[in-house]
Order: sequence, then C-alpha cells, then structure tokens
Amino acid sequence: MSAIRKLLQRSRVVSYINIYVGNLSFNTNEDQLKELFESYGQVESATIISDKFTGRPRGFGFVKMPEREEGLKAIESLDATDFMGRNLKVNEARPRTERFDREDRGSQGSRWR
Repeated sequence: MSAIRKLLQRSRVVSYINIYVGNLSFNTNEDQLKELFESYGQVESATIISDKFTGRPRGFGFVKMPEREEGLKAIESLDATDFMGRNLKVNEARPRTERFDREDRGSQGSRWR
C-alpha cells in the first residue's frame, strides 16, 4: 500500500454539520441539549448562546455533529418537537455574516454621536 493511501486512511475526512436550535427553554443547559442530539449520533459540541451583558441564555444554540447524515436525521426528527415545554426550531446553521458595529455605521449616521 502506498504511503499516500495509508495517510489518507489515517486522516479520515469528517463532514461536520453545524445545527441551529431555536426556541429553547431558558432553563436548558448545554448537557441537556447534547443529550437530546446524542440519540441521533455522535455530538462534537453543544453550545447555548448567552447575552454578553447579562449572561442570560438567549433561547438558541448550536450543535456540531461530525457525521452529516446523522445531523440531517436529527434535524428532520427534532424540528417542531416539544423539548422542555417549547417547540424547537431546528435547521442547518447558516454561515455567520459580517455585522457592523454601532460605531461603524457608514453613511447611516447616528443621532447619538
């Protein structure tokens, strides 16, 4: 077997999927979110987004799964299902876009300057 083939076998390409989970109960923690998705496959990480000023949960999070097919099955199964008294909104996360800071509003201006 060639050296390249051996290297390719060892460094298996993983097709991660990043999943958006919305309408979470404010009482949900990351371990509970991870456990919910683990019934569909391996979970790399589960993160609940918090407000940067208050530290309170914002009601949504992200789950990263290493196997795309498992992630798609989880999305299909969990979207619109009840979890901790709330109907979840589950879909594939979109790439993050650039956002303007309030100081960098361009020609919009600000009445507070």
